[in-house]
Amino acid sequence: MIEAARGWLTAVAAAAFLVSLSQSLIPEGTVRKIAGFAGGLALLLVMVRPLLGADFDHLDLRYEDYAGEIQQRQTELEVQSDQTLSELIQEKTEAYILDKAAALGVKCTVRVLVEPGEDGTPIPSGAELTGQKSDALADYMEQELGIPKERQVYHETG
Repeated sequence: MIEAARGWLTAVAAAAFLVSLSQSLIPEGTVRKIAGFAGGLALLLVMVRPLLGADFDHLDLRYEDYAGEIQQRQTELEVQSDQTLSELIQEKTEAYILDKAAALGVKCTVRVLVEPGEDGTPIPSGAELTGQKSDALADYMEQELGIPKERQVYHETG
């Protein structure tokens, strides 16, 4: 393919050079105008030659094939977008819990579980905490973040 394009560009450049050279050698007048017109036609013919030799009978452009590929790609992008949104919600919720824990003087690490809500939007559904257990933090997660206490798992450390 690249070789064909290189050959076509070489032919166009050579034709343009020859037309330009003939224009500069022919004296002003009617003959020069005729030669310019003929050179322009020759250059046009060289430029469209690949289209003249194309086999359009074997050209297969079916919408159904491309529509299927487009639909598949859209589905992949939606899945990737949902995954990215879930990760972002998880990270932000973890940061909120850690900020609240720090404000309450609780030392812990947290991992938030995210699941799709009724409308498919990811929401925090559970939390796993390692460190001090705090009822105030548990109440905050339930009231402010919607994570029920039964979905909060604590691994207490001394």
